[in-house]
Amino acid sequence: MRIGGLQKLTLLDFPQKVACTVFLQGCNFRCPFCHNTPLLIGTQELAQDELFNFLKKRQGMLDGVAVTGGEPLINSDIASLLRKIKELGYAVKLDTNGSFPERLSALIDENLVDYVAMDIKNSREKYELTAGAKDILPAVEKSVRLLLDGKIPYEFRTTIVDELHEPEDFHDIGHWLSGAGAYFLQSFVDSGQILSDGMSPPSKDKIEKCLAIASQYISNTQIRGL
Repeated sequence: MRIGGLQKLTLLDFPQKVACTVFLQGCNFRCPFCHNTPLLIGTQELAQDELFNFLKKRQGMLDGVAVTGGEPLINSDIASLLRKIKELGYAVKLDTNGSFPERLSALIDENLVDYVAMDIKNSREKYELTAGAKDILPAVEKSVRLLLDGKIPYEFRTTIVDELHEPEDFHDIGHWLSGAGAYFLQSFVDSGQILSDGMSPPSKDKIEKCLAIASQYISNTQIRGL
């Protein structure tokens, strides 16, 4: 497992927690709007010893650790990392694209995660295009069902890209996620390290139209970051 970086303090990434964010390298998706390209190609690395020395020093000051990527669950040994974090007394939030439902289920069953944030890339019809990957939808659908079962606090979220999303897509997403506890819409932001050219943020009007449609199906739908 390769750790790509560490954000030492965040008040935003882990709901109701003062946390740090650990970035793991590698991803099985190639979303054209990905803003973490260095994590896909592995241009930087942090030693595990350095991470855990930091976490030991911050015990009592931080409440949680947000583990993101890339896609954390691409690592078959993810459980060992999370187990060590939990042993230090931290709550764990996991960001995932949902393509490894069996690993996600195992982590939940072992109580190694306390909160899951799962990306919903687009409507099911446009999923492979938006994720830049083939034959992924059955696994993603399985992860959606797992979280909807309500064994663990979670949220779904969609990053809206002007070239990839239309308000009508959110009818399918809304049907799909109906009954979800929380769904967040966020605007694409060009970090300067985007995987593909030609991606741009949606207008405020488009985001509000997407919100209005999604809210018909998921009562707790919110815009994040505007």
